[in-house]
Amino acid sequence: MFRGKFLAALVQAEQSGALARDPAQTQNERSQRLAALRHHDWVVYAKTPMAGPAAVLDYLRYTHRTAVGNERLLGIEGDAVRLRVRANDSGGKRVLQIAGDEFIGRLLQHVLPAGFKRIRNVGLLAPASKGERLSQARALLQMPQPQPQATWDAQAFMRRVAALEIDTCPHCRMGRLRLVQLLGPQRSRSTGPTREAACRGPP
Repeated sequence: MFRGKFLAALVQAEQSGALARDPAQTQNERSQRLAALRHHDWVVYAKTPMAGPAAVLDYLRYTHRTAVGNERLLGIEGDAVRLRVRANDSGGKRVLQIAGDEFIGRLLQHVLPAGFKRIRNVGLLAPASKGERLSQARALLQMPQPQPQATWDAQAFMRRVAALEIDTCPHCRMGRLRLVQLLGPQRSRSTGPTREAACRGPP
């Protein structure tokens, strides 16, 4: 299925001229590329990670990270973007300044087309029935139930991941936010006090 969708999108992009930097310039080269892609075996081979679950978590962090982290963006000067990039294999850094449209183009190269997933879960791990099927598989294999997963509340998660205290008042930076009332969807614009007006702390 993945190969069929990819090849269909590739053919459509070739016909519409959407591939501005297509290395295959002639129709013969495009036909040879298409034939090679059809001949290639796209079946994913998976095996038990030799380095253990920790390596799997590191890989998931890698696949789900952003294309350009906020710490690498240094500023905008006119129509140009300044960012920090790797200078060598030893960990050195250098500052690169590129045009804004080129920066956006490079960033969009990391965005998958609609219908594509970075990691596909099928079979026992299909989202629709993962819990039920995994329980059945454990029962048939006479395996113990998994250990309960560690849960994080929103405050602890944001504190660990982003070093943010989300229950701190963003206006005075001193008071603590607390839940007063849960409101459903509102049709009209709220007439209540603004966050700044409601804050009783110092400015």
